[in-house]
Amino acid sequence: MSTRRQDRLLTALLREDAWIPGPRLADMLGVTPRSVRAYVTALNARVPERDAVLSGGSGYRAGASAREALAARSGSDATPRARMHALVRALLDERDGIDVFEAADRLHVSEATVDADLSRVRALLDGTGLRLVRERDVVRLVGPEKEQRRLLSRLAHDEMDAADFPVDPFRLALAGGAITPEAVAPFKADLVAELAGLGYYVNELGITDVLLHIAIAADRVAAGRPLDAAGRESGSAQDPDGRAPGSARSGALRSDEIPREADPVARVIAQLAEDRLGVRLGPGDLAHLSGLILTRIVSPGGTDPATLARAGLDPEVEAAVRAEVVQAANDYQVDLIDDAFVLRLALHTQNLLRRAQEESRARNPLTRSLKAAYPMIFEVAVSIVNGLQNRLGLRVDDDEIAYVAMHVGGRLERSRRAESLLTATIVCPGYYELHEVLRSRVDRSLGQGIDVVRMITTVDPDASEIDTDLVLSTVPLRTAGDRTVLIQPFLTEADVERVQQAAARVRRSRRLARLREELSRYLSADAYVQPLPDVGEEGIIRLLGDRLVAAGLIDEAYIENTIHRERLSSTAFSDALAVPHALQMTARRTAIAIGVAAGSVGWGGGRVQVVALAAFSEQDRDAFQTVFEQLVEVFGEADSVQRILRRGETFSGFLDELAAVIDG
Repeated sequence: MSTRRQDRLLTALLREDAWIPGPRLADMLGVTPRSVRAYVTALNARVPERDAVLSGGSGYRAGASAREALAARSGSDATPRARMHALVRALLDERDGIDVFEAADRLHVSEATVDADLSRVRALLDGTGLRLVRERDVVRLVGPEKEQRRLLSRLAHDEMDAADFPVDPFRLALAGGAITPEAVAPFKADLVAELAGLGYYVNELGITDVLLHIAIAADRVAAGRPLDAAGRESGSAQDPDGRAPGSARSGALRSDEIPREADPVARVIAQLAEDRLGVRLGPGDLAHLSGLILTRIVSPGGTDPATLARAGLDPEVEAAVRAEVVQAANDYQVDLIDDAFVLRLALHTQNLLRRAQEESRARNPLTRSLKAAYPMIFEVAVSIVNGLQNRLGLRVDDDEIAYVAMHVGGRLERSRRAESLLTATIVCPGYYELHEVLRSRVDRSLGQGIDVVRMITTVDPDASEIDTDLVLSTVPLRTAGDRTVLIQPFLTEADVERVQQAAARVRRSRRLARLREELSRYLSADAYVQPLPDVGEEGIIRLLGDRLVAAGLIDEAYIENTIHRERLSSTAFSDALAVPHALQMTARRTAIAIGVAAGSVGWGGGRVQVVALAAFSEQDRDAFQTVFEQLVEVFGEADSVQRILRRGETFSGFLDELAAVIDG
């Protein structure tokens, strides 16, 4: 039984915090409802006499002990993955190698099982510069120290990536070592403070990865395995005079021995490693770790020429970023042209190139939520990254694209707020300065989302005079509608909440009205496939794309460009919907081909229930954002998805239910 699928089921229940029908859970996991029932039984068995999962007429829901069940993961230590990781850790720790028979006894398995696990270790080492050497019953790991550390980091990250819940990477990487996981938190606090004191902005999202490298380095140095300047292991486990590894005599430097003109970041690391971790790092380790910090988690505290000169910004990188930003601004009709934004993104790109050269990556814990909540911003980031790949030979993953999306989102946030600003009229009968006090309070409490453009101080205003998005009235109005909110003369917190809810309804109604108008023009029965076969992303793209080719709307090149876009980053923007499309808007006429699965189909490492292949023409450039973002919003709501899918056996049923959901 799949422990991983059990964890995914429980994670889905925790995320939604609501009853989920069994068939829907089965579709999400790509299994049968019977398997779902078996997973629920196994999950509840992890926490006897308590409820990890509640069952009822409405399906399943996370119980009070759900998080405890995730942490338990009964029997996980006996899995092939766990055994392989234990063997790798032992090989990394033991210079003289490990005895196969002793390893079998320790893991409570047969020698044949250990041999099979070692075969998986050899596969893991492909392309790393490391290899296994076996002499009779003893197996040793041979290769550069830098690669051994990278392997240890990879093990920790594999556990993080495989888990559907937060895990502590330090406990795995430092298991049995000289550095305790508890020492990392105070080290981090001091490191962030010191870097801020040097004038750097610190990327808190990426700092865990760098701290993992620092902790591993300190642990390896404490075990007598420091790096030399070339990244190789220097010294032996013990110096001839018997000094402990990592001491000044074995090549390590006390923090006060580092020259003043040396890299200030290296000085900070040396001091903190000595104070907090009890380890003296040598020049090779300090150079390596300061380089990691400078390319992974910090950026200069300004964009003035002097600061950029210190950062060593490559003019070629800056020119490439500027060109792609201009291109994206034109393609998506967004306001990205800003020198400060371009320079910061160029610095980030330069560090990204350095990370790529070292075959290291900066993980982003917000990647999934950014794709789901801001698909258009993520799409602009994909476009910029695609252009930088062509200009600079850049190769990145979703996490790196998410960091670019955060830069783009920061730049666009101001203009997005302006677009979502609603106009309002306040109706408050005049009595001394009461209406002025009310307006002042509304501006303070709601000013970021609502612009009061008119103040009416009569008891019964003429409805024809009010043309704003919202009406905030202290008295009941004869012509009150959905846009009218009754508030108190002295605005209360409850009033503020009701106005915000009304504003959200107006914004949503406006967005979805535009979506319905667009979809009515772009969908057709000839480009509707149900049931959609589970033939992989490229197979589905070709299947739906052929419908649009047959209609004369796109050519084969558009399908290939759509597949290229999919390889850059999965277009599954929610648990239910994928929206494959090309980066170029070259369709002869805008159209969307829809595929609805009988259950779900595999897509981007997960599963989706609907695939909407979107082909946009140059003339409909403005519609791209409306259709793209709002379609993702509609299919991001579980109840709406199930309503649409229930009638999705025919195109007319699908379209009618989609329209009903949009209309609310």
